[in-house]
Amino acid sequence: MVICGDDGLAHRLAIELDAVCGETVTVVLPSRRDEYGAGIAALHRDPHSPVELQVSTRPDEQTLLAAGVERAAALALTYGDDQVNMTAALLARGLNPSIRLVIRMFHRERGRHLERLLDRAAAEATGGGDDDPALDMSTTVLSDADTAVPELVAAAAVGHGHTLQVEGKVFRGVVRPAGSPVRPTDLATLAVLSGAHQDDPASQDSPETSGEEGTQLLPDTRTSYHRQFTHGRLMLEEVTHHHAPEPPARARRGPVRWLRARLAHLPWKVFLSREVIAVFGALAAIVLALSAATVLFAHEHPWWKNIYLPLLDIFTMGDPATEEVVARRLLQLIAGFVGLAVLPLVVAATMNATDAFRTASASHPPEDDLSDHIVLVGLGKIGTRVLAQLRTTDHKVVAVERDPQARGVALARELGVPLLVEDASSPSVLDRARIRHSRSLLVLTRDDGENLDIVMAARETNPGVRVVMRLHDDDFAATVQRTLRASYPDAPTRSRSVSALAAPAFAAAMMGRHVLGVMPVERGSLLFTVVDVAGHPELEGSSVYEAFRQNEWRVLAVGSADIDVLPAPSQDTPAGALTGGIGLDWRPAAGRVLRAGDRVVLATTRRGLDVLMTGLQPHPPDRRGERDGR
Repeated sequence: MVICGDDGLAHRLAIELDAVCGETVTVVLPSRRDEYGAGIAALHRDPHSPVELQVSTRPDEQTLLAAGVERAAALALTYGDDQVNMTAALLARGLNPSIRLVIRMFHRERGRHLERLLDRAAAEATGGGDDDPALDMSTTVLSDADTAVPELVAAAAVGHGHTLQVEGKVFRGVVRPAGSPVRPTDLATLAVLSGAHQDDPASQDSPETSGEEGTQLLPDTRTSYHRQFTHGRLMLEEVTHHHAPEPPARARRGPVRWLRARLAHLPWKVFLSREVIAVFGALAAIVLALSAATVLFAHEHPWWKNIYLPLLDIFTMGDPATEEVVARRLLQLIAGFVGLAVLPLVVAATMNATDAFRTASASHPPEDDLSDHIVLVGLGKIGTRVLAQLRTTDHKVVAVERDPQARGVALARELGVPLLVEDASSPSVLDRARIRHSRSLLVLTRDDGENLDIVMAARETNPGVRVVMRLHDDDFAATVQRTLRASYPDAPTRSRSVSALAAPAFAAAMMGRHVLGVMPVERGSLLFTVVDVAGHPELEGSSVYEAFRQNEWRVLAVGSADIDVLPAPSQDTPAGALTGGIGLDWRPAAGRVLRAGDRVVLATTRRGLDVLMTGLQPHPPDRRGERDGR
C-alpha cells in the first residue's frame, strides 16, 4: 500500500496500516526532517516494520512509479490541497487501473464528481462494469473532518468507544468492568482485556500484557466466563438512543410565541450602557444650556423654539441666522462648533451599542434548571457537524462560540440550541453554560492552547465532567491526556487529533470494500468485514454457533446476499456505514445455518481476515469454537 501526504494524517495512516493492520506500506513525504518525516523514518529503521519512506515534493508520475503504484493494492492521497490530490489520483488511475484509491477532499461536491469519474475510468480500462464485485478497485473520497465527527460525538455522548455505523444503526465498542453483568444492548464479546488495562482500549498509552493474562481477541465462552470476574471485557454495544432531529424551536412553539420569546430574550440593556448614557447625557446637558442661553439673550417665542433651534444648530440643519439679533447668531456659531465635537461621539456610541446588541442577540442562554447536558465549545467546520449529529440524539446541548459569524451559529439558532456568543476561556462564560451541572464538555476550537485553557478551567469548576478535547498535534494530545488523567483520576478525559480519529476510516477504505472499520484494542486491532458465505467452506453449511473461530472471527449479523450492502464509503456515507441492508439480523439464532445466499458481518483479527480472503488454512479449525456461538 502507498500513502502520499504532507501532514499528520499520512503519519497516522502509516502507523495504522503497519502496526495495526499488518500491511506493507510505502510513504511519500515532502521531507525527512519535519516531525512527520522523522516519525516515518523511525518506523523505517525498525527491523520489524516493513515501512518504506520516499521523499518527494510533489506526487508526479515519476514519484508514483518510484513508490510502486503500478503494483500496489491501494493508494491514499492525503495532501491538504484538493488540486494536488485530484491530479495524483488521475495519474495513478492511468498507471494502475485496478488500484484502490482513497482520496482526501475538502470540497464535497468536487469529491463526488471525482469519485464517479475515476470509477468509470477504471471500469472502462479493465472491461468490468461499474458495480462488478469482483473488481475491488473502488475510489473512495473522504474528509478527515467527516470521519472524525462520529468518534467525537460518541466520546462526548456515551463515553469511550470506537464507533461503527452499519445499515443506519450506530454501534460502539464499550469496556465493561470486571464482574459487571451483560446488558440488553450488548451484542457480542469482542475481547477480554489484559489485567493492566486502562479502561480505554484505543488509548495510545494502553499497556500490553503478553501470555495468558494478555488481551484475548474474540475469546471463546470458557475464556470469557473464567476471566469476567478479574478482567474487563470489550463488548459490541448497539447505541439505541438515536432518533430523528427535533424540529426547530419556531416550528415547535408557533411563530407568534417564538417571536415573543425571542423579543423577551433580546439584550435591550446594551442601549443603557455607561458609554451610551454618558454621551447622550452630555448632549442633553449641552442642549439645555444652549436653550437657557436662547431664552436669556435671543428672546425667542413661542417657548418651544428655545429648544428646537439649538438642536437644529447642533446638527447643522437650521437656516443661517443672518437676519436675527447678534446674540442669536453667536449662539448658532457656538452650537455648530459643539456639534462638530459631540456628533462623532454620538455616532460612535450608537454604532457600538448596535454592534453589541447584534452580537448579544445571537446568544440564547440556557434555562436556569438545565442539567445533564453537553457543552460544545467551537462552532467551526468540525463543531458544526458535531452539533448537527448530537441533535440526532436525545442529549441536550449548550453551544459556545465567540465569533458571531461562525458557520455553526446559524445552525444553533435554527435548531433552537442554547447558544452563548462569547469567549469560553472566561470562567463566567462556562458558568453561564452551566458547566457545573453538565455531563460532558466538547472543546473543538482551532487553538490548542485555548482548548487546554478551557478544559483546565472547566476541570476546576467541575472535576468530574467528561472531557473530549480536539488537539492538532497527536503527541501533544497523548501527553495532555495522560497528565489530565493523572491529575483527575476519577474523571474521564479524551484528547485526540482529527488525523488520529480519521486514520482508521482511511485505513479501512484502503483495505477494500469488504472492510467496514478498524477498532484498535490495546496494541492489536479488530476488523469488521462483510463476507458472502458462498465460496467460504469455513462458513457455508455451518451454524452461527459452529462458524465461530477463537481469536480469528465471530459472526455478528446475517443477511441476504441479494441486497447490495457494500457501497464504497463517501463524504455523504461515513466510512463504516452501510445502506440498504434492511435484512441484516444482528441477533441471529446460534443454530441458524449459513447458506450460499447469505451475507454475514464478521468481527475478525488480521489473521482471520487473511484466512477468509485467501482461503489458506494455516491449521485445522479450532473445535473449541463448537462450545461458543456468540
